[in-house]
Amino acid sequence: MSNLEHYLETEDLHPIDLVETLAEHHDWDFDRIAEDQIAMAIEGQWRTYSITLAWSNYDETLRMVSTFEMEPPKERLPELYEVLNRANDTCWTGAFSFWEEQKLMVYRYGLLLSGGAGAGADQIGRMLNAAVSASERFYPAFQLVCWGDRTPEESMQVAIAEAYGRA
Repeated sequence: MSNLEHYLETEDLHPIDLVETLAEHHDWDFDRIAEDQIAMAIEGQWRTYSITLAWSNYDETLRMVSTFEMEPPKERLPELYEVLNRANDTCWTGAFSFWEEQKLMVYRYGLLLSGGAGAGADQIGRMLNAAVSASERFYPAFQLVCWGDRTPEESMQVAIAEAYGRA
């Protein structure tokens, strides 16, 4: 077992300490904002995603928010919201929303760790992967509906078949 794996399997490890260790291991840019919060940047094919994870002792939840900038034309917002609803129907682990005031597309997920449950490196890695994968999958649909003058149905056709692996 490598030193990293041994360290990541320690039961007493704070969830944000675990995320920081993963970020260092993957050489992601990150900033430990507070004891219970970390922000990082993960490069995707389409965008660089700004991801923040925060631990709440109060409700024992590890919250993840992944964002990227998007400034759709106001007249296309109803179509964008329809595509968001369609995308969310296919996402099992998180959900998209558009923060119009901040001009941000957002993917959110909360991992409930009640009763003293701990998160493992694999679990947190899957959370991060789900955020980037979903954003990569639906990014073309968001673009097509906003700037490609496509209907929500047409835009979603590019995201229907999930791609696996890398070219």
